[in-house]
Amino acid sequence: MPRSPPARVRRPSAGPRGRAPGRTGPVKVNAAPRPPGFRHALVHADDPVELLAAVVPAARAAARDTGARVALDLPTPLEEALHDELGDEVELGRLTSLTSSARESGQTVAAWRARELRALTSSGRPVLVVGAHDPDLDGVDGGFWVELEAALNISLAGLPVLQVCAYPRLPLHGAVGESAEVNHPLRLHASGLAANPRYRPPAEAVAALPIAPPHLLGPPDVTLSYNTFELSRVRDAVTEAARACRFDTTRGEDMVQAVNEIATNAVEHGSPQAELSVWARDGELVCKVQDSGVIALPLIGLAPPHPSQARGRGTWIARQLCDSLHVWRAPDGTHVRLLSRA
Repeated sequence: MPRSPPARVRRPSAGPRGRAPGRTGPVKVNAAPRPPGFRHALVHADDPVELLAAVVPAARAAARDTGARVALDLPTPLEEALHDELGDEVELGRLTSLTSSARESGQTVAAWRARELRALTSSGRPVLVVGAHDPDLDGVDGGFWVELEAALNISLAGLPVLQVCAYPRLPLHGAVGESAEVNHPLRLHASGLAANPRYRPPAEAVAALPIAPPHLLGPPDVTLSYNTFELSRVRDAVTEAARACRFDTTRGEDMVQAVNEIATNAVEHGSPQAELSVWARDGELVCKVQDSGVIALPLIGLAPPHPSQARGRGTWIARQLCDSLHVWRAPDGTHVRLLSRA
């Protein structure tokens, strides 16, 4: 019996701009689900047992549902306990330890963490980060944690990262507990994630406890006042200081560029006249740029600029080129301190 010719299936003609008739949006072909952006969750835990009760189910769910790996920033005993609980069920790793100078600045820690997590998520695979409050970093008022948690909400925005931060219910400093409440949009319970109604955006979160200056260094080795036509003097001063610190060529050029970016911002956006201070030690170079302008939120240069963004890249670039960059407000204006080691 002769076979009938196959029936022809007529495809609907495409409408304007690639839309098929009857559709209200563009046709999507093989659209893969996008992992969620940054999520920041608080978990209250007064002992390791309570922490494990919340984190272990979250880690298993993240690995099962999204293929996430887990990156830990925990004391060794807690890290070992998580390894014992999870075994080979979840891919566990550890975030790199930060230098003491970086850990003096919450915004610097946030910038470092963003750099590391951008690399870990470059393939699109999500990461669950588990960290815990360290009372050794509280300082005199707990302000480090206010700054760090607010800065993380900026620096990690858009990354497929769920960061779970464990805090005690009654920390020594009230600011630590308040920071934990207002800087986390989510709460993690044993039953899962829930919205946190006390969350506030970064600008509001840091308003109650302004970002503090770093520790004092004593009289600077070099001080110079400059304007927009004298930026070459700034670069020359930093170049000479880098040589005195025995920086290699690349490290020295990085610091010169970083300071030049900040110095340029100061006279373009802060005040017509600004000041550079330099402290040169064996293997360590610290530069501070000060202008008399007022900055609304010192947590700048934490989010990567959009490729189409023509301006506003200076502080971001500077943060990538030095070990620590700390911005704060004072009655006499805006201060930015940069630190780099050989």
